[in-house]
Amino acid sequence: MTNSPEHELLLELQDLIIGTGSVADFLGGFAVIAAAALSRSASATVECGVTLKHARKTTTVGGSTERAIHLDRIEQAVGDGPCIAALKAATPVLLADVRTDPRWPTYQERLIEEGIHSVLGIPLELGENAAAVLNFFAPATGVFTEDTISEAASFADVAGSAVRLAVRVGTAESAADDLSAAMMSRTAINIACGIIMAQNRCSQTEAMSILMKVSSHRNQKLRDVADEIVRKVSGEEATTYFDM
Repeated sequence: MTNSPEHELLLELQDLIIGTGSVADFLGGFAVIAAAALSRSASATVECGVTLKHARKTTTVGGSTERAIHLDRIEQAVGDGPCIAALKAATPVLLADVRTDPRWPTYQERLIEEGIHSVLGIPLELGENAAAVLNFFAPATGVFTEDTISEAASFADVAGSAVRLAVRVGTAESAADDLSAAMMSRTAINIACGIIMAQNRCSQTEAMSILMKVSSHRNQKLRDVADEIVRKVSGEEATTYFDM
C-alpha cells in the first residue's frame, strides 16, 4: 500500500520532532521541508523562513537557509510586511512584485537590494497562545501562482498538527527547566538560612535578612550567596533530591 503525500509529510515531520533537540531546530528543519515542497510545486527555487509568535513575542526562529533567516529578519526589523500581515490576519498574503506593490515600500526596497522580487506569507494556527507563519521568498515574479498558493496553504494545514506538537513539547520542557531552576534556587537559600540560624542563633526571618544584606552589599544574586555559604560548610553545592 502506497502512502499518500500527506501521510509521508506527517511521517517526515514526526521523525523531525524525534530527531531535534529544540523548537528552533525543529522549525529550521521544517523550513527546509517547506522550501523543498514549494520549490517542486513552483518549479523554481524558493527559500523559506519561519516566524513564531508565542506569549506576545514575535521572532524569526528558523529558515531553510541562512539567507532565508536574514530575509525574514529584515521584515521583523522593518516591522511590517506580507508575513507579519499574514500572521495578524490568519490568511495567506502575497507580495507579487516588490517593484510595483505600494503596501510596504521600505521593506520592498530592502528586498530589491537582496535580489528578492516576490514573497508569500502562509499562516499556521498553533492554538490560543501561539501562531506561526511560513515566509516564502522567490528571486522572480510570477512564482507564487494561485495553484502554488493553494498548495502552500494545504501544506500548512497538513503540517500544522506536527508544528503544534513541537511547540507544546518545547514549551513544556522550558517550563520544567524553569521550575527545576526555581526549586534548586529555593533549596540553596533554605539551606543557607538554616546554616545562618545555627551559627547566629536567630530566627528564619532574621537569617533571610542577613542573607539579603550580604547579597546587596556584594551586589550578588541571592542564590549565588546562598550557594557560597553552603559550599563553605559542606564542600558541595545544594541539590534537590528529585528528578524533574
